[in-house]
Amino acid sequence: MSKIVNYRKLLGVTKTTELKDLKSIYRNLMKEWHPDKFASEDDEKKLEAETKSKELIEAYHFLVSVAPETIEQALPQYTETISASMIRDYSYTKQVLQLNFQDGSSYEYFDVPRTLYTKLINSDTPGRFCRRHIYHEFVYRKVSRAQEV
Repeated sequence: MSKIVNYRKLLGVTKTTELKDLKSIYRNLMKEWHPDKFASEDDEKKLEAETKSKELIEAYHFLVSVAPETIEQALPQYTETISASMIRDYSYTKQVLQLNFQDGSSYEYFDVPRTLYTKLINSDTPGRFCRRHIYHEFVYRKVSRAQEV
């Protein structure tokens, strides 16, 4: 199961949940699972709350990074990167393809089939291959910022 699906399940949201609703759901869950709430109780409950709150924080930040509103806001920069900057290198782990660009930007693409990654490896021009089969076909998020010149 993909990371996105697992995080949505953890927070109890759907694919169509808007960013403002996601934030509200996250805040309510954090109120329920915040470790300070369990300070007076036994250490086992507090440790469970710490673990759960860390999972909630990670899930929330991840889902915000792949939310349609976030992607739409960053679209001009993304378009500039995929148009003007060449792919420096790439890696593939558990259906997540990471592309690193010459300008220092890195993007992760989710649920990329292994067969498609194999075709990318065997392509003569990875940039052209990605323009045709990767860039606008998969959910993505930016994982590092471009270097400011």
